[in-house]
Amino acid sequence: MPDAMTTTMTLPVISAALAGVIIILQQILMLATGTRRGKTGQGVGVAGDVQLERLARRHGNLAENSGIFIASLALLELLIGSGMTVQIFALVFLVARLSHAAGFSTLRGSHGKIDGETAPGSALFVGLRAGGATLTALSGIALGGFILVNVWGYLPF
Repeated sequence: MPDAMTTTMTLPVISAALAGVIIILQQILMLATGTRRGKTGQGVGVAGDVQLERLARRHGNLAENSGIFIASLALLELLIGSGMTVQIFALVFLVARLSHAAGFSTLRGSHGKIDGETAPGSALFVGLRAGGATLTALSGIALGGFILVNVWGYLPF
């Protein structure tokens, strides 16, 4: 492997593009949550409002997963360049997060049964939410492993 101090640096443009899309999505979800809070007068917490809970969870789940993934992807991109591997990681993560947000777009997707209804939640929305969460986890684990494989030769031990 080349000496880490003499390698050329590639700007992480794929990670930056992913960050651009994710920050726009994050702000849209934040505004939806804030709008509901304004309508209900609920500043903190959800006070049993399942709509507000759904919106807050949708916003929060994106926030808790996106930052570390994008930072990690940018580090990988600095290590190996902006090739197909980085592009695939970015695309899979984006699809996962869009799927998860879409699954949380209805109460049936987030809460299943609503207000005593006997019908289960929509399989489509529950599947989008669960699939998005699973794909997020798998892409993060794969990204972490791929980073470790690529830095192993540079480690001093």
